Amino acid sequence: MKPVLLPPTLESWVSDYLRYLSDERQYSPHTVTNYQRHIENAGTFLVKHKVTDWQRVSPEMVKRFVIECRHQRLKPRSIALALSSLRSFYKYLLANDGALTNPVEGISAPKFDKPLPKNLDVDQMSQLLEIDPEDDLAIRDRAMMELMYSSGLRLDELVSCNVNDVDSINREIWVLGKGGKERVLPVGTTAVDWLEQWLKVRPAYLGQDPDALFLSKQKRRISHRQVRTRMKQWGLKQNIDTSIHPHKLRHSFASHVLESSQDLRAVQELLGHANLSTTQVYTHLDFQHLAKVYDAAHPRAKLKNKDE
Repeated sequence: MKPVLLPPTLESWVSDYLRYLSDERQYSPHTVTNYQRHIENAGTFLVKHKVTDWQRVSPEMVKRFVIECRHQRLKPRSIALALSSLRSFYKYLLANDGALTNPVEGISAPKFDKPLPKNLDVDQMSQLLEIDPEDDLAIRDRAMMELMYSSGLRLDELVSCNVNDVDSINREIWVLGKGGKERVLPVGTTAVDWLEQWLKVRPAYLGQDPDALFLSKQKRRISHRQVRTRMKQWGLKQNIDTSIHPHKLRHSFASHVLESSQDLRAVQELLGHANLSTTQVYTHLDFQHLAKVYDAAHPRAKLKNKDE
């Protein structure tokens, strides 16, 4: 649905909430924009039905909003994200006396199949990263991809990295993840080498954001879109038979570390996942694999001897 100008009674709470996400929760601009889009779409629906107060929204109104989203042929995943955004927004309203109840609680999103993330195998990763440094931007791109694969960074974490976040001596990088959660990650020797090569040519690209680790040809901090475009181009140039995007490098990192270590908790920490269940899905572990690890490791898991 096409957004309309929301009345002040709706807009003021939205603005306050977005500032809260940005300033207090330290969400990325990309994430805040997504929340804004979903909530403003819901606000547009309310205006259409002459509702100008978030407190007057009922569960029935939320259900009607879902039905209208379906009529507009929004994908189930998009509807689920919209409901999740509204649910979080109402938690904020409740905490700040902007609402008495959360009308989104108990409203189920349409079911959808959640595809398992796909990764590159070790040979494909080696093929992708064998980039000849034909120019400065090729050096930058290889440094970005080496770092993402080495440390399992999210795209937003990569883009927001500053020069001072990298400790080349101790081979570590400081990362500000989702929800403003900090973590320090190891960086492989190869990634450090390419980062140092990039830092040698980086001064030629300095502009308005001198702290940014990765800069564009326009002398600005590299954008999410630019990273996606460059990685896709390198996938084609390196003859990788599957589309390359940043998330695939992060997933390949997780899969390869897990295959070697079989340490799910360690991978969870490295990825910055709040819940272990997220890591389970991310690394497409199934229950049988976990059961085997449990049977082999837990002292009470051993079966009794049949002869006893």
